[in-house]
Amino acid sequence: MHPIEIKKDIFWVGVVDHNSRDFHGYSLSPQGTTYNAYVVKDEKTVLFDTVKHDFTDTMLCRLSRVVEPCKIDYIVCNHLEPDHAGALPELIARCKPEKIFCSPMGLKAMEAHFDTTGWPVEVVKTGDSISIGKRTIHFVETRMLHWPDSMVSYIPEDKLLICNDAFGQNIASTERYADEIDRSALFHAMKEYYHNIVLPFSPIVLKTLAQIEQLGLDIDMLAPDHGLIFRGYDDVKYALDTYRIFAEQKPQKRAVIVYDTMWHSTEKMASAIAEGLESVGVPTRVMWLKANHHSAVMTELADCGAVLVGSPTHNNGILPAVAAMLTYMKGLRPQNRIGAAFGSFGWSGESVKSITEWLQSMGMETPVDPVKVKHVPTHDTYRQCFEMGQAVGRALIEKCGG
Repeated sequence: MHPIEIKKDIFWVGVVDHNSRDFHGYSLSPQGTTYNAYVVKDEKTVLFDTVKHDFTDTMLCRLSRVVEPCKIDYIVCNHLEPDHAGALPELIARCKPEKIFCSPMGLKAMEAHFDTTGWPVEVVKTGDSISIGKRTIHFVETRMLHWPDSMVSYIPEDKLLICNDAFGQNIASTERYADEIDRSALFHAMKEYYHNIVLPFSPIVLKTLAQIEQLGLDIDMLAPDHGLIFRGYDDVKYALDTYRIFAEQKPQKRAVIVYDTMWHSTEKMASAIAEGLESVGVPTRVMWLKANHHSAVMTELADCGAVLVGSPTHNNGILPAVAAMLTYMKGLRPQNRIGAAFGSFGWSGESVKSITEWLQSMGMETPVDPVKVKHVPTHDTYRQCFEMGQAVGRALIEKCGG
């Protein structure tokens, strides 16, 4: 239960959850996760965020090696989601802090989650700052990144931004810094996290990045609430630039085919479509929804400018797994994609119409007519699927600028 000193008199006192696989109840965290909390020792001792309730004792043990909990003066709640505020009531009971700082929306969230009677809560907004001795803490609200209450805390004397859920990754490891693991593994974890958690808020990400630039914040460390810490200007720039790329969602010359199937006819169509895409130079991943979690599909979609969705017709609609996938995808609001539908049917063929409507409701272009087949694909059907893949591929290449 050792704390990690990340700057002089600033310590990581969070928890590593090696067994987490179900992140927030809807997304995969195949590498586990961390609930990061930080404590700053100055004339006032300040704790930033807490951990999930189940890990309260572990956090208290680690924290106690830095400072007796009863000597914590202030608690800053950058975010009230339960994985960061679950331990808050017990911390407050033990610490009896002079003040608890949160955003205006944070106060509403706090009152909704807990009995705050007697809690010394002080609301702070963008532009507010407090002195804790040698240091000051500046607060910047980041509403809807990714909850209404979200904010970040900047300590200029240490060039440190404690950045809440932004720049997080689901990685459970003994390493604490991003430069200690393989860069491609780090990038994948960032991409997985962003495209399953942050993607709907991409316009706000771009505004926040611009805001950081306008404020002229000198940052040489980003300390997120999940995963590894970015230290040094190069890694901070890497994190900021990576988020900008994710948020811009520029179309990429790659496709993903997502499908479910009853008797493998739709599956065979998916393979023929993939060959058509490949023939015009568009790399394609084929993902059966019984073998791939919707989180994995969204992570794959991060690199794809086209998504082709297939389902046989089932009860005049689409199979449940495809409906669930499209619901999840729509909620995450991917932008700048081309969509297309395909599927088999027995006695009616509504699935491709339903899928096309789903894709269009997400704002996707659907430049190619759907392909559907009764019962079993024939040679002519395979030709149609192959040509459909080619047509989508050519449209994507044109969208990407050739």
